Amino acid sequence: MRGIARVFPCALLLLVTGGPAAFAATATTKMNVTASVTGTCTLASPVALAFGAYDPIGANATANLDVSPNALTVTCAKGVTAQISLDTGSNAQGTTRRLSDGTNFLTYEIYTSAARTTVWNTTNTVTYVASSKAPSPIPVYGRIPSGQDVAVSSGYADVVNATVTF
Repeated sequence: MRGIARVFPCALLLLVTGGPAAFAATATTKMNVTASVTGTCTLASPVALAFGAYDPIGANATANLDVSPNALTVTCAKGVTAQISLDTGSNAQGTTRRLSDGTNFLTYEIYTSAARTTVWNTTNTVTYVASSKAPSPIPVYGRIPSGQDVAVSSGYADVVNATVTF
């Protein structure tokens, strides 16, 4: 039996006790579980900022042509604070935004509020704080100043890049 006990100690214990060994003591420990949430944002393309017809002789000889609010759509993780900036566009001359038909130019501006007092650019940004992950519209206000002496064209256009920094 000594040889069997050396080879099969568990089997011998089962034979002697009539079943598996009973354990009377326990030990516990804690396992830390962690995760992180990435602070991310996306910016969706807006519908085009369409001014419509500019009339340099009649209505817009003395009155600005304002565009009703359009919107950029920003989506950020809850709690993220982001800055949204706009560049001066592909036809800018210095800091002046310009629509172009390829030859002629029509100046315009984009503002941060309906009062149109603060130009929205890379210096004057819009701050957004995400209260949820739901997409949020950020209003965009445009203006073509009155009194411009511009050529007739149906093709005035520009491309402005929007950037969200978080």
